[in-house]
Amino acid sequence: MATLKFSKDHEWISVEGTTARVGITHFAQEQLGDVVFVDLPAVGTALTEGGDAAVVESVKAASDVYAPVDGEVTAANADLADTPDLVNTDPMGKGWFFEMTLSNPAQLDGLMDEAQYKAMIGE
Repeated sequence: MATLKFSKDHEWISVEGTTARVGITHFAQEQLGDVVFVDLPAVGTALTEGGDAAVVESVKAASDVYAPVDGEVTAANADLADTPDLVNTDPMGKGWFFEMTLSNPAQLDGLMDEAQYKAMIGE
């Protein structure tokens, strides 16, 4: 079963073993409004915890998406090129951004669980 964690920057990360899938939360996509473009990292890109990983553009603004942990990108969600609104309609599912292999799984301990994240955003 996957472990789901959240960052203070509103990214979610779903981890199984040393593989993780990353996207932005429902709260984040609501703040952005209608997503019109997503710039995803290339496979093989080394990511650093808290560093820039992707860019999401909406009708309101462009926003950086940060890597919740260190790792290497193993896949990018090609569906977002043609249907970036998947980020709005299914942010925790089909609207995922990229997959990565974790370099330091212990970094997950610094992220929030769902209850902590909901408390942070006031739900």
